[in-house]
Amino acid sequence: MPPLKLTVNARAVAVDVPADMPLLWVLRDVLDLKGSKFGCGIGECGACTVHVKGQPMRSCSVPASAVAGMEITTIEGLSLDGSHPLQKAWTKLDVPQCGYCQAGQIMTAAALLAAKPKPTDGDVDAAMAGNLCRCCTYLRIREAVHEAAGQTPAKK
Repeated sequence: MPPLKLTVNARAVAVDVPADMPLLWVLRDVLDLKGSKFGCGIGECGACTVHVKGQPMRSCSVPASAVAGMEITTIEGLSLDGSHPLQKAWTKLDVPQCGYCQAGQIMTAAALLAAKPKPTDGDVDAAMAGNLCRCCTYLRIREAVHEAAGQTPAKK
């Protein structure tokens, strides 16, 4: 079987993995991108969320072969220096406690802000509903999304 060709964080890579290997394990174990976390393994908690073609996707439950040739962005690719408005808002508002879910939370929020630059509380709650936080920092997460929305330029 030829290597699987992926585009991760704007970089073309070829990986020699089984076609059914979950994308999460390709990212973490093969490409050494540790930001996406294993939480549940069934796509329910959101800790493993990445973007595929700009849309949030649970990397634990999608085979790497299903996203071959598509643009994949991990938390490491959101910004190289931590300057994304969400990353700055997360830090400013001290959102994480244990931090385990935060990469998935930020990636989900980034997709929301890309689609809706000035979301309402209801928009934020609906978009973030599938991301579980063991520490229950949901109110700070919502506040950080709104903070970032104030820093994110509106689409033209």
